[in-house]
Amino acid sequence: MRSLSGKVAGIAPSATIAISNLAKKMQREGKDVISLSIGEPDFDTPKHIRDACIDAIGRGETHYAQSDGIPELRSAIATKISRDNRFECTPEEVIVTCGAKDAIHEAMQAVLNPGDEVIIPDPSWVSYEPCAQIAGGKAVHHLLAPDSFQVDDTILERVSPNTRMIVLNSPSNPSGAVLSDASLKLVADMADDFDLFVLSDEIYEKLIYGKNHRSFASLEGMKDRTITINGFSKAYAMTGWRLGYAVAPPEIIRYMSKVQQHTVSQATTFVMWGGVAALNGDQNPVERMRQEFDRRRLFVLKELTSMGLACAPAEGAFYAFVRVEGDDMDVSRTWLEKAHVAVTPGEAFMAPGWVRISYAASIERLKEAMDRIRPFC
Repeated sequence: MRSLSGKVAGIAPSATIAISNLAKKMQREGKDVISLSIGEPDFDTPKHIRDACIDAIGRGETHYAQSDGIPELRSAIATKISRDNRFECTPEEVIVTCGAKDAIHEAMQAVLNPGDEVIIPDPSWVSYEPCAQIAGGKAVHHLLAPDSFQVDDTILERVSPNTRMIVLNSPSNPSGAVLSDASLKLVADMADDFDLFVLSDEIYEKLIYGKNHRSFASLEGMKDRTITINGFSKAYAMTGWRLGYAVAPPEIIRYMSKVQQHTVSQATTFVMWGGVAALNGDQNPVERMRQEFDRRRLFVLKELTSMGLACAPAEGAFYAFVRVEGDDMDVSRTWLEKAHVAVTPGEAFMAPGWVRISYAASIERLKEAMDRIRPFC
């Protein structure tokens, strides 16, 4: 048999999905596993969004649509970006994708040439590097200071003649840190000085506690350098809907559209009508979910602190990023096998010595999880 793709062979599988699958296997075996390993809201998708999708199916919105997204959704996204993210956006600068991950994949395919380097500040989400690799690029990792997880001028050491892009994720998965204005300004200066694109992943923008979100593209002169990634999974509890989008200069959108036309074709037609309802409809469910996440966040941080564990600044998203003693893979394995609590080792995020705990679970389950891991801390 001939050898398979060397490019794909060099890509690591998703550790978050692997841990989740192991936890589900133990659950099928009858074990009461509390899974705090995957980034998925535990709330139902708001009813008005579900109803809009059902109505779309009822009126026959089950056929092919425009590859870049139905005009109603692209218009709703452009209005939302201009209003909430505070930089001007037209529907021609929007592409609707099959989730934010798909948008990241398409953006890197559109921008990167073989050998181009992508600077990724760590700890970082598990799929940035594989997306860069699939596009023929090379990931260059830069570890942020663990006391703040902010960008400082040491990142300049990662720039080379091959650098093409830098990835930002604020609020961060896994750390929960929100990038400061100083960090954003430093990256903006880098982008200008070295002629870089910035991929700004803002999927957790609606889940911030005590701070305000600032879109990178809203900084002076940055709109034409920025590919803003967002979606519906986290804020609207729509993970299974697979609906995301990117906002970028029209030329980049045209390149992304080529990739989409020859791969997934389009986001699901009736799902896109749910996206229209999400953006144009009642936003109170989003705020209620944010408030509940905040309540859980404070509880989990208090419990972890009482165990003597240090945590990253949990300013956004729904994760507590916890420093542990010893090997993080061993700690995660012990918690799963002996305490029946599934968390994700920091090694998956290029941050050994840490584990990520998702508090996207009920307070009752979080209380039980904290009680279970306490003897092993």
